[in-house]
Amino acid sequence: MTMQQSPAAGRLRPGMRRDPGRLIQEISMIAPAVLLLACFLIAPFLLSFWTAMTNQPLVPRPTPVRFIGLQNFIRIFNDPLFWTSLWNVSRFTLWVLPVQCGTAFATALLLHQKIPCRNLLRSMFFLPAITSMVVVCVVWSTLFQYPSGPLNQIVGFLSAGHIQPIDWLGDPNWAMFSIVLLSAWQAYGFQMIIYLAGLQGIPDELYDAARIDGANAFGRFWHVTMPGLRPTHVFVLVITTIQAFKLYTQVAILTQGGPKGSTETVVHYMVRSGFGEQKLGYASAVSVILFVIVLAIALLQRQLLRRFDV
Repeated sequence: MTMQQSPAAGRLRPGMRRDPGRLIQEISMIAPAVLLLACFLIAPFLLSFWTAMTNQPLVPRPTPVRFIGLQNFIRIFNDPLFWTSLWNVSRFTLWVLPVQCGTAFATALLLHQKIPCRNLLRSMFFLPAITSMVVVCVVWSTLFQYPSGPLNQIVGFLSAGHIQPIDWLGDPNWAMFSIVLLSAWQAYGFQMIIYLAGLQGIPDELYDAARIDGANAFGRFWHVTMPGLRPTHVFVLVITTIQAFKLYTQVAILTQGGPKGSTETVVHYMVRSGFGEQKLGYASAVSVILFVIVLAIALLQRQLLRRFDV
């Protein structure tokens, strides 16, 4: 009579050493990825800390590079344009989060249902997310044309001519809102796919049990769908916030930070300082500050969402 081996028999017991050959094999498999990350991500990131404390120019000059400590950071904090750019990108983030994530969530709920041509609709809604942002900006610049662009014609038709044409990109009151609409439309498909994956991960048995208990559609949504998507909500909010703080391409193509600095962002401020003014050390200091801000916000979001059991 043979004895069956228990599932725990193959596991390592305390004090047992791993097979050296298998350990070397595992290390050799992950070594290329770790090496590439170290060369192209970690090393440049650490180098930016040192560059931020020097007067390093973009183009080498006869004058030697000097260590200047925290002078770049002091100059940044004393520059009103930096605080304007930080306020603008914070405002953009607060606006784009509910628009983009809300649209993605609603679309995912719709396309998760058994409707005709569901797969085709998913592909169509996801198409803007894989379209180049440059192409999207060119298309939307046509829509935003003043005074006779398509959007102004639609507004005039819906208001029966009572609303005058809007200078979407030339009016400081409308420029950032226009970029929010463009950005949310272009990127919501990515969050939609994430929400669809989260919805598909919720077992159907939970919905069946809720129906047996007499829960209506809203009850099943609130007590089954929302709790099942808690990790998805956290992930979507964090990555959307990080992407929002990196706003650059739309501003660089459509407004160049104007009008009157209403769309100036931290990344645009950093690129203009580094490449336009050729102050690489100064731009590196801006990148370090942006990294700290984004990291702090991401950690704060996770803590708040955990506290509220989301």
